[in-house]
Amino acid sequence: MEKHNISVGLDIGTTKIVAMIGRKNEYGKLEILGVGKSKSLGVHRGVVNNITQTIQSIQQAVQEAETEASEKIEDVTVGIAGQHIRSLQHSDYITRENSELVIDENDIDRLINQVHKLVMLPGEEIIHVLPQEFKVDGQAEIKEPIGMYGGRLEANFHVVVGQVSSIRNIGRCVKSSGLDLEGITLEPLASANAVLSQEEKEAGVALIDIGGGTTDLAVFKDGIIRHTAVIPFGGNVITEDIKEGCSIIEKQAELLKMKFGSAWPGENKDNEIVSIPGLRGRDPKEITLKNLSKIIHARVVEIIEQVYVEIKNYGHEEQKKKLIAGIVLTGGGSQLKHLKQLVEYITGMDTRIGYPNEHLAGGSDEDIASPLFATAVGLVMDGLKRQDRKSAEAEELEEEIKTVETENAETETIVNPPQKERRSFLDKLTERVKDFLDNAE
Repeated sequence: MEKHNISVGLDIGTTKIVAMIGRKNEYGKLEILGVGKSKSLGVHRGVVNNITQTIQSIQQAVQEAETEASEKIEDVTVGIAGQHIRSLQHSDYITRENSELVIDENDIDRLINQVHKLVMLPGEEIIHVLPQEFKVDGQAEIKEPIGMYGGRLEANFHVVVGQVSSIRNIGRCVKSSGLDLEGITLEPLASANAVLSQEEKEAGVALIDIGGGTTDLAVFKDGIIRHTAVIPFGGNVITEDIKEGCSIIEKQAELLKMKFGSAWPGENKDNEIVSIPGLRGRDPKEITLKNLSKIIHARVVEIIEQVYVEIKNYGHEEQKKKLIAGIVLTGGGSQLKHLKQLVEYITGMDTRIGYPNEHLAGGSDEDIASPLFATAVGLVMDGLKRQDRKSAEAEELEEEIKTVETENAETETIVNPPQKERRSFLDKLTERVKDFLDNAE
């Protein structure tokens, strides 16, 4: 099996760490070769707070995936999320020296690089600069300015910012687990790639990824990402509420939530009771399902309302920015019974549960098509995309070298072939994290 055909996604979450190995089949669909899952012990709300425990959890998940796939994992594409992630809107412009020449990729690169020089708060770093609409000499709403004439090029940007230390800590955990960091991807973007269709992104859609420690939001419209946000609450706070409200241990609370939990309290009768064994010979506890769903309902409403505030911040109410495709729920928390109905009730928007099965090859394991693995599937897809881009650039470079050699064969002069510098900023960020880790040793 050729190594470059394989991609590995590593989802470092608050409740679980997933290592997933995949490759594309002849139909361009994703074939999952192996999945490893371990309990995440050193991560709190998407941020690493115990390096040693996180390394152990990563190694356990990787080992499981390697055994299932009979493959050795070397490079991984890692997801980055957590409450330290924030986003902002920014507008910037450049004045071109020669407006007689058409706008090319170098002009866009120059504008993006200018945005990267924005001064952030201490300890913060720009992770992503995503151009939205461009303006050329005052002409607005241009999606693709390449090939146009103009002296002033400006654009609106969606800028994603994160804590430098958090990014480096993830890099440290990956490296100490004996792995190479192939790429860093924003987790809401990975989940979006796995569960959203292009039509939904064009029509306008809000992806809500409910994880263990955080709830991630990504809003798309006209095929472009418009807004991202991280709400520092997830499935864990619901479990915590059940634990406190019913005076039981966490393991029992989690089991209750998954087996009997519902986001809609009206459906349970007063006489529906579940009995929980007492600790160390104590009497069993009896809990009414109505009471259980009231506890869950209160916390879920709070999370959804916070997410809805973020969606409205984007301007969803305006006709021009209306999200026609509504809301897509994914992540482990989206499996809570009647959550879809509650979200529709609170927001008044069409809602569906997002499964990553659209991109998976036929005959894939049903468990993998669960919303629980949406981020991991998205990370594998991103890794494969990154490989395709690198091989396309290598081919292009080879062609340029051949052309240069052919031209120089007659004159016998040596000319340095042009180097490809068109890399995404996340690739450059990955390189910087690698360099930092190498120098730290």
